[in-house]
Amino acid sequence: QVQLVESGGGLVQAGGSLRLSCAASGRTFSGFAMGWFRQTPGKEREFVAGIGWGGGPTYYADSVKGRFTISRDNAKNMVYLQMNSLKPEDTAVYYCAAQRVVYVGSYYDPEAYGYWGQGTQVTVSS
Repeated sequence: QVQLVESGGGLVQAGGSLRLSCAASGRTFSGFAMGWFRQTPGKEREFVAGIGWGGGPTYYADSVKGRFTISRDNAKNMVYLQMNSLKPEDTAVYYCAAQRVVYVGSYYDPEAYGYWGQGTQVTVSS
């Protein structure tokens, strides 16, 4: 089992920045690939970014490339999502997720992740 707890969400103006954190506990964290997803009411959960167990490779949704950066610190059991140049369309609940077995395309697929946090709300005002 892996327990995930997100933090760092909040209200920010367009153009601003936020850093989301995900604290992991339980099984060996470094053995898991990690991802960030987001969801708005009435829509499916959307892939945002993913990172391999050793800190690479990294993957991003086209909508956030160049603005968001995913990173991890295995010594601290932490994953981060640095979000810059935020836009109102980035408003969503952001979720951290962990997957044990990686295969082609799995970073982008929410069904591939077996562990999820409770989410943290990010609201970007215009």
